[in-house]
Formats: sequence, C-alpha cells, structure tokens
Amino acid sequence: MHFITGKHIPRRTFLRGVGTTVALPFLDAMLPAGLRGSTAGAPAAPVRLVCIEEVHGLAGCNEWGATQHLFAPAATGKDFEILPESALSALKPFQDHLTIVSNTDARMAEAFTAPEIGGDHFRSSAVFLTQAHPKQTQGSDIFVGTSLDQLYAQRFGQDTPLPSMQFCIENLDQAGGCTYNYSCAYTDTISWASPNEPLPMIRDPRVAFDMLFGAGGTPEARAARRASRRSILDWIAGEVASLRRELGAVDRERMDRYLENVREIERRIAAIESRNTGGEERELPEAPAGVPDSFSEHMRLIFDLQVLALETNMTRVISFKTGRDADNRVFPESGSSRPFHPASHHGGRHDAILEFNKICQYRVGQLPYFLKKLQDTMEGDASLLDKTMIMWGSPMADANLHNHRRCPLIFLGGADGRLEGNLHLKAPDGTPMANAMLAALNDLGMEMESFGDSDGEFSLRPPSSATSEG
Repeated sequence: MHFITGKHIPRRTFLRGVGTTVALPFLDAMLPAGLRGSTAGAPAAPVRLVCIEEVHGLAGCNEWGATQHLFAPAATGKDFEILPESALSALKPFQDHLTIVSNTDARMAEAFTAPEIGGDHFRSSAVFLTQAHPKQTQGSDIFVGTSLDQLYAQRFGQDTPLPSMQFCIENLDQAGGCTYNYSCAYTDTISWASPNEPLPMIRDPRVAFDMLFGAGGTPEARAARRASRRSILDWIAGEVASLRRELGAVDRERMDRYLENVREIERRIAAIESRNTGGEERELPEAPAGVPDSFSEHMRLIFDLQVLALETNMTRVISFKTGRDADNRVFPESGSSRPFHPASHHGGRHDAILEFNKICQYRVGQLPYFLKKLQDTMEGDASLLDKTMIMWGSPMADANLHNHRRCPLIFLGGADGRLEGNLHLKAPDGTPMANAMLAALNDLGMEMESFGDSDGEFSLRPPSSATSEG
C-alpha cells in the first residue's frame, strides 16, 4: 500500500497483508493540519456504547443485603460512600466515572401467566436489553423486542466495519428448547436485531481476533498464517514502515504502542490454545481451545479485544454477556467454594448471603481492568473512558426469590460529557428499568419517546440539573 497523505490520512486507513487487515487507532495525522494536537473542531463522533449483563442479580438486592448496602450506598446524590463489603467496592477508584441507578424494576422478566411461572432463568437475559416480555415458545416463532444496543447500532453504527459486536463468557451453544417451554435463543444472547432475530455471541477470543484482524482473507489463509507461527504484524511490516515515515513522533509512539498491544493479545491467545491442546485435563473440556479455563483470564482477554475494537473504530457498539442463568461454575479466586447458582439461592440466611456476595464482588471486580484500559487509551485529548458509555446491570434482583424488582444498574464512563459520574440516583418505587435506559438512549441522541415498558424517562443527571420522572 502506498500512502498519499497530503495534509492528513483518512480515519479509515488499513494496513493489509496476506489474510490480514489491521485498522489503525486515531492519530493526529487523521486531522487536517490546522487541528492537529487537539480534537477541537473535529467532527464529533458518536459515543461508544458497551452493554454488560450480569445474571442472577446481586446479594445487595436481597432485602437484608440492601440494609447492609451490599449494592446501593446509603446516601444518594454526589459523594456517596461505597462500603468495603459492597459488590461495587472494586469500582471506588473510578467513582468519578460511576453513576449508580438503584430501585428500578425489570418487570418484563416476570411471569405473566401460570405456565410461565418458574421460567425466570429462561426469560431474564432476553429482557435485559429489550425490556420486553418474551413469548413462551420452543418453536421458531420466538418474539421479544429489539435490544437497546441494536437500536443504537442501527442509528450510529452503520458507518463502521462492524456495526456491533457481541461477546459472552459461558457456553451458549444450546440450540432448540430449554426448560419451561422457552426457546434457548432467549438465554443464548442479549442482543436482538429485531423482535425475532437473536444475534450470536462470540465466546472464543480467536474468533474475535480474526474478525478484527483477519478480514479479507479466507479461513484457509488465516489457518496457514497461524500455522507458520508468524504474527499478523509480520505480514504488514512493510506497510507499517511505510506509514511510520509519514507520521510525527507522537503518532509513531501511539501506533507502536497499539501494534504492541495487538501482538501481545495475539501471543496470549496462541499460548492459551497451545496450553489447551497439550493433552492436560481441562476445567472447561467443552470450551474451544482459545477459551481460557480461568474466568479472570477470559474476561481480561475479551476486554482487551473490546478496547482494540473501540480504539480502531471497527465498532462503536458492544454487548457482553458475562454469565449464563443457572450456571454451576465455581470461582475459587472469589474466596468461595460454592457453585454460582446454588450460592445465589441463599435462603435469606445472612451468612449465606455474604457467601454469595463474595462471588458478586469477584465478578464485578473484573470491571476495573476494562476501565483502566479505556482510561489509558487516548483519542486526541480525551480517553476512551471519557468517550464511552458503559451500562452494566442485571434483569434479576434477589436471585434467591427470582425477583425482578429493585434490580442493579450502573453506568460507567463519561459518554462525552453526558454522564457526570460520582452519582447515586435512587428511583421511586415501581420505576421501570426501561425509564433509565430510555434516558440513556436519548442522551446518546436517539430521540425516542418510549423503550420497552417505559412510562417516562428517569434522568441520569443530578436532580438539581434535571427533573427525574418515575
């Protein structure tokens, strides 16, 4: 590839090699000469949106857990205190980027008719980003709603190579019917392109890596490249050298750091694949070779891939399902030896609630790794964390009761100034979670009158600067 850059290079510049296409991060050289060194005056790009689902709610959404402030802090407004026992304790370093929305309901996940009673696990995930009630069926006539992430992608993601990306951690390949006469499609994804079109989610980091950096080559070419044990960067070395001659010192440093991150992630995926195909017994025998047995390692790798996708503007919209309902996985690093689902059914016993809370703290504790990566990734004069809205929540509250009232919901990041952070907002009793999601969508420029079962907006700003509606 020969670069004729003139005053600037295009934002959508790619480095291409055999079976390899590498997008670039934002560089000063992508701005007209008069604007370099600052993004002031450059066209404002849509905010990145990342939606993360937690299953089974939190220990702090149990009646007793709430009195211990294991999720929602005691104080509302600014400068609230996150207790060491809170599931959110790991987020204290990012409190200025944290907006807690407590006391909202995911009522669409409740049973509407007698045959639906008991099927909460098989409705919840489908409800999270749609806030719509799934049709009870094991046939092809599935129906729920278009998810929040896809509404945003349809409006603001069509000019990126990948309008959206969907990720997961646990095995979701369970085609056909699940229990309580619900299609497994409802539990296999949180992203719906339309009410009857569930989108597949990526569990294997290798698959995601090839989506980001293998476009333009055949599966055979990509396999041959991997078999050669050469990095994808080896195939574009000439392109990199050519581009570096066009760049200033700051851009060269930024590009080198980005390419080193790509190389490191590729190395880690290869090491995991080698380890998992070495003949030793695996903790996750059904998982693809690229999936780490360690939950933390898997989460970090998926987060790293998400940062690269956002940094290069390959996509602006990501959804991430971090668990599966009724999962019996054990998380030794949490300090608890109890399987996840049995631990969530704590029977209301205080000691058992605190045991489940250990697992909740551990799982929420994966988020700071992602936030720090976004914070350390600059785009012009702001970080990706400042330019991203991250919505994390669960369509279930008290897992012991399969209760969907007073569910956990938080927002992270700056969203280009749309989120103030350091804020705890408690909604009036009976407020649909969809009200907060509608406010978030409209803050992002969607101009929607309703979403899911919303009956108004619940503002994500302090009451002094906006009126909250329940």
